[in-house]
Amino acid sequence: MTHYVAIIEDAGPDFAVGVWIPDLPGCISAGDTLDEALANAPEAVALWFEDIEEDGRSVPRARTPSELKADPEIAAEMAKYVIALIPAPDVALQPAAE
Repeated sequence: MTHYVAIIEDAGPDFAVGVWIPDLPGCISAGDTLDEALANAPEAVALWFEDIEEDGRSVPRARTPSELKADPEIAAEMAKYVIALIPAPDVALQPAAE
């Protein structure tokens, strides 16, 4: 099973916990608690997949945490926040362009 790295932003008790997937632009999830935000994340990924497949686009390859850490913009976010692995729905994933 493929998993995507998610970055979890918890701004405190007065704000929702946000989860976003760097490899899936615009794919976000949220919840009142960390548990709720993480529980909602797989559904957000599945809905994101449905949207791009309807548009005829391919699903991007999931990068490893090490690969994401090599991206300066993502590395800065990874240093500030917690990361988690979110399962992707079972679909035919396309390899990344070389």
